[in-house]
Amino acid sequence: MEFLAFKGHYIRYFKRHLLLVLVCIIVLVCTDQDYYSLLGVSKEASSREIRQAFKKLALKLHPDKNQNDPNAHDNFLKINRAYEVLKDEDLRKKYDKYGEKGLEDQQQGGRYESWHFYRYDFGIYDDDPEIITLDRGEFDAAVNSGELWFVNFYSPRCSHCHDLAPTWREFAKELDGVIRIGAVNCGDNRMLCRIKGINSYPSLYIFKTGMQPVKYYGDRSKDSLKNFAMQYVTSTVTELWAGNFVNAIETSFASGVGWLITFCAERGDCLSYQTRLKLAGMLEGLVNVGWMDCGTQGELCDNLDVSSSTTAYFPPGATINNKEKGGVLFLNSLDAREIYQEVMQHLPDFEIISAASLEDRLAHHRWLLFFQFGEGEKSNVQEFKKLKFLLKDEHIQVGKFDCLSSPTVCNQLYVYQPCLAVFKGKGTGDYEIHHGKKILYDIVAFAKESVNSHVITLGPQNFPDKDKEPWLVDFFAPWCPPCRALLPELRKASKHLYGQLKFGTLDCTVHEGLCNMHNIRAYPTTVVFNQSDVHEYEGHHSAEQILEFIEDLRNPSVVSLTPETFAELVRRRKQEEIWMVDFYAPWCGPCQALMPEWKKMARMLNGLISVGSVDCQKYYSFCHQESVRGYPEIRLFPQKSNTAYQYYSYNGWHRDAYSLRGWALGYLPQVSVDLTPQSFTEKVLNGKEHWVIDFYAPWCGPCQNFAPEFEILARAVKGKVKAGKVDCQAYGHTCQTADIRAYPTVKFYPYQGTKKSVLGEYIDSRDAKGIADLLNEKLEAMENKGKRKKSRSK
Repeated sequence: MEFLAFKGHYIRYFKRHLLLVLVCIIVLVCTDQDYYSLLGVSKEASSREIRQAFKKLALKLHPDKNQNDPNAHDNFLKINRAYEVLKDEDLRKKYDKYGEKGLEDQQQGGRYESWHFYRYDFGIYDDDPEIITLDRGEFDAAVNSGELWFVNFYSPRCSHCHDLAPTWREFAKELDGVIRIGAVNCGDNRMLCRIKGINSYPSLYIFKTGMQPVKYYGDRSKDSLKNFAMQYVTSTVTELWAGNFVNAIETSFASGVGWLITFCAERGDCLSYQTRLKLAGMLEGLVNVGWMDCGTQGELCDNLDVSSSTTAYFPPGATINNKEKGGVLFLNSLDAREIYQEVMQHLPDFEIISAASLEDRLAHHRWLLFFQFGEGEKSNVQEFKKLKFLLKDEHIQVGKFDCLSSPTVCNQLYVYQPCLAVFKGKGTGDYEIHHGKKILYDIVAFAKESVNSHVITLGPQNFPDKDKEPWLVDFFAPWCPPCRALLPELRKASKHLYGQLKFGTLDCTVHEGLCNMHNIRAYPTTVVFNQSDVHEYEGHHSAEQILEFIEDLRNPSVVSLTPETFAELVRRRKQEEIWMVDFYAPWCGPCQALMPEWKKMARMLNGLISVGSVDCQKYYSFCHQESVRGYPEIRLFPQKSNTAYQYYSYNGWHRDAYSLRGWALGYLPQVSVDLTPQSFTEKVLNGKEHWVIDFYAPWCGPCQNFAPEFEILARAVKGKVKAGKVDCQAYGHTCQTADIRAYPTVKFYPYQGTKKSVLGEYIDSRDAKGIADLLNEKLEAMENKGKRKKSRSK
């Protein structure tokens, strides 16, 4: 009965999936502008699949090839726009959630390249299975998986990159299995390449966990690339003889690691040194690799019935005297890939964990478990057998569990199809299901991240509806690429907020009812539940911005204004108060992009300018009354003057926190003092107060950017140090005397009982807080020096 109930749930699960697919198909057919249908891809398509689909269409529909079609240009713009949006993780999320409406401020897709570009320059490595094209979301997980990576950072417009491509393909085929060969298109991943410091193409780097990336500077021939890369293959080939051979075979039983041995005799071909070394790299941690010279070890080779060159695999516990009984496998191939595949097939599969021992074993160890349906299933990817070795340092054991033998267990864990999950050593209650790619490096990265983070898989039984502790819940669908990209960032954020906020994920394809109950309409939707308060996260998929969002919930930097509070706080503000207000609509893409920057700006302006926001979807009549015609509308309400109601609208191109902050600070009343040559001499050089001076030129861009920062500094040190400004265009002689050679230049003139030197003390900083801290340190040192002097006098 238990099996039948489970089977019923299993069937309902797939019916629900089928219904979802049918609904998606209906939507795609009915809406000819849908970006996914335009490119002919599914909503779960990867970046590589989207590029491949677009390239195929571009070659077919390009205006260069359809010069007699008057609609060719417009038709191509449609697919180009679809590609530009879907290739970008953030734009794709907005499109999935709001459709075209959420992209109104985005102009991607208006320009395109020639047919020749798409034929020869676009997606250089997309059709090469040995080369893994890495995007921003998966790069770190790949290079930190524990495997050795050689990555080619390239640009599709770079001729040298195209010259290298044939060699890179040959090189990848030759070292496939020994080293992971990757490629990053810096045209599509500008931010990633900028972060990694890539400033020329092609740039080739070795990546290995535990060491700094190493750049390759040699010539780009296949042999040179191979010699360079093989330096970082740490596995070795052991030479065996009578003295160590028997010991090696006998101790393999205790270690659980067998031996692959090449016997080199006069007759037959022997595996070359390079092939043996390549096999050592491919089998690292799974099988020891050695060789024996039968010319010098003839008696031992005779005892093993080796009369011609051959290669044999001795599994752990192999019996030398009876090779057939001991399971010794003789291999006739000279090809490293063929030998590797045959040896991998003979390695034991993962241990199957019984239902009776499951809870106990999961409570005492970390586990990566493959859930299968039927004991007859074997690991369909032989490469997964490397998991034990790659996860050894994290103390993660690897096993399998059969859901058909114990359907109740899998039901309780919400496992209804083959998958894998990490259990964190606290029993079955603390686990996370893997939703990424079923490839080795992605699974390794997931397991390492998961056991060291605090994200768990949720369901109806443990969903935090009435939990007194705050929770962050990510509602997602496994087929959604932006959802999968967000999961590693949630794990990073959970480590920073351990003990303060719990993290969980809910699969809406499995728990449809729960997602409907919480009105989830797009994926991913990330929500913070704090008892009766519910807050939806709107921002980029990064741990840093999630942490900023949580910090802002604890200590809100932006005041959510209603028509009533706007009238009270903004219209009737105090005489010296300044307000900045963002009039926005939740569905507006540019508004969503602005929100995290707006909050960041508010924190930077804390104590100087009050910051608020008005939801114009909720208070439409009020916004209309305030003459708000577009979103977002940013207004600054300055200190009150005789004008009854005055504000300034922001019309700048950049809406990042620093640009907005700089604009706003320009409306603060000046605290610093403008100095002339006379006042500089009288007040600064001959006066009895400490001064910090900004030497600037009005035409200098960096000076204009620094001016608001200097005003913050003036406020920060007010009462301790006076702040002054000298215009070096107007008073060139004064600046020349002070040895000013660049603008802006900041100098400190401390009063120490005598007239100050005109040269002052140079300060190498443009950050208000940094300069303020430095000045306070100098003042404290001067005070302590004075105390010591008085003490000695006494």
